[in-house]
Amino acid sequence: MKIGTFTVVLAALAAAAPLGAQQGIPERLTIDRAIAIARSSNPGFRQTANDERLADWNVRQAYGQLFPSANANASIGWQGTGEQQFGTLTLGDLGFGNQPSYYTSSYALRLSYSLDWATILGPSQAKADRTTTRAQIGMADANLVSQVTVAYLEMLRQQEAVRIADVQLENSQFNLRLAQAQLEVGTVTGIDVGQAEVQVGRSEVQVLQARNALETARIRMLQQLGQPMGQDFELATPFDLTEPTWEIGELRGLALTGNATLAARRSARESADIGVSSARSPYLPSLSVSTGLTAFTREASSTDFQIAQAQAQIAGSIAQCTAQNDLFSRLTPPLPPLDCSRFAFTDAQRQAIISQNNQFPFGFVGSPPTLTLSVSVPIFTGLSRQRNLEAARLQRDDAVEQIREQELALDAEIAIGLANARTAYQSALLEERNRQLADRQLLLARERYQLGEITFVDLVAAQTVLAQAEVDRIRAVFAYHDVVTNLEVLVGTSLRN
Repeated sequence: MKIGTFTVVLAALAAAAPLGAQQGIPERLTIDRAIAIARSSNPGFRQTANDERLADWNVRQAYGQLFPSANANASIGWQGTGEQQFGTLTLGDLGFGNQPSYYTSSYALRLSYSLDWATILGPSQAKADRTTTRAQIGMADANLVSQVTVAYLEMLRQQEAVRIADVQLENSQFNLRLAQAQLEVGTVTGIDVGQAEVQVGRSEVQVLQARNALETARIRMLQQLGQPMGQDFELATPFDLTEPTWEIGELRGLALTGNATLAARRSARESADIGVSSARSPYLPSLSVSTGLTAFTREASSTDFQIAQAQAQIAGSIAQCTAQNDLFSRLTPPLPPLDCSRFAFTDAQRQAIISQNNQFPFGFVGSPPTLTLSVSVPIFTGLSRQRNLEAARLQRDDAVEQIREQELALDAEIAIGLANARTAYQSALLEERNRQLADRQLLLARERYQLGEITFVDLVAAQTVLAQAEVDRIRAVFAYHDVVTNLEVLVGTSLRN
């Protein structure tokens, strides 16, 4: 019945949760088997155990922050015909009227990388947080083991109560037969028989109530195990009364390594140490690098506009050439004229315009690549860095004090628990002796009643004394087991053989 904080079984349980939730309860249920079923099926514990998977991903994510980030995007678009406005002008005002609709597509590949001291410490911080999460799971495991053990002991307690109630019923029935026999021989009156019948009725009520309490304890046990109601099983682990021979130094040593709460606070201290280093990151420079590639296409729905523009440019060139020749002819002496025939819009140019327009959607034209490197050095941030660093230091100091507080609490609780265990053990032995004495007194009372030396009321009183002695013995025995269960939670391991 191990209650260790960082046990391998916890990780295995997290992976086997779907299968564990379906398992049934054996006919003979041991305490170890009950704890195993609860670990795999108890909903509350499963919720806590699932946190470890998120902690694992947090560690992976922290390592991922040390690598560059990349993204890619692509787009397509359409622009209809019409006048576009640029300030107070339109394309028509600029001589670009009657434009066709356009189809566009583009893509971009970007790579960026940033690094600072907090990012470098990220994996260590995430690992420390995961250790803290595991410690918290260990605390939940220790609480679960304690709750299952208490539920198991409660069922044993109620079983003993049913046994005692059955014994008391048998004793009451025996007393009734004894009173009836005495009535036949004339040594008692019918009043004794009536009193005996009333005693039998009371004993039957006690049996009914004891069995109901046992069934309630069984239902609570199934609830702790995370199992559906209605399953029938028997408890197979006896909790014997054994003398507590442990030494306080031995228990303290076990608690320092096995106590779940102490382990959680130590993990919190480790995480706080890294938090102090991370809080210093705003004092250090940070580096960022980014680069990217982009490309685009643009295709008109009709090339008439581009052809018309090209023809207009050719016509303008011919007109300019003609004007220059006219000017050259007026000079003295005149200059030789230019060859204006070289300006002509050919079918080859028309086909080139059509071919160049045929770009959508994959005829990309790349933009120049870019590369940016920047270094940021913080100078003054309004004292926020100092405040955050001091807060991290105080958190670490608090974690140190919490560890010391827990160690002192363990010393006190172990000393008290050990003293209580020894007292409970001696009390149980004394209550067993008292029960034996009460049993002998009942036998003696029956003999004296048969001889007519005492009344039936005295006989019932002797039976009542025995019943109370049985109850006190059971109460003392299970008080001992309750104390030992609390000690097991403190030391983090089983103390029973």
